[in-house]
Amino acid sequence: MANNPSETSDTASAPQQTRAQQLYGDIAPKMAELTDGVLYGDIWERPELSKRDRSLVTVTALIVLNRPDQLRSHLNIARQNGVTETELVETITHMAFYSGWPSAVSAFAIAKDVFQK
Repeated sequence: MANNPSETSDTASAPQQTRAQQLYGDIAPKMAELTDGVLYGDIWERPELSKRDRSLVTVTALIVLNRPDQLRSHLNIARQNGVTETELVETITHMAFYSGWPSAVSAFAIAKDVFQK
């Protein structure tokens, strides 16, 4: 799963842990396994949608559901998958009219922070 957006390599000598393993693998190993194997290993790899398109859909869903922690992560993943900052801003603007102004304003605050890093 070399293209798994949840993978990370903190040190060369330590065993490589995915982001899911780092975040909750110690308390929920099955959830980390499902995240890595099913979500990123299967769903994100299906050829019917590009990773770029999956990123736009995921970012949109996270805006609508007002999930700021996951939105932060998926804004970065979307950029890695070729979505531009301009496109992400336009997505948030568009969603203001479908998911509500407060959700969009919160998403813009997160995006601003993510884009500055």
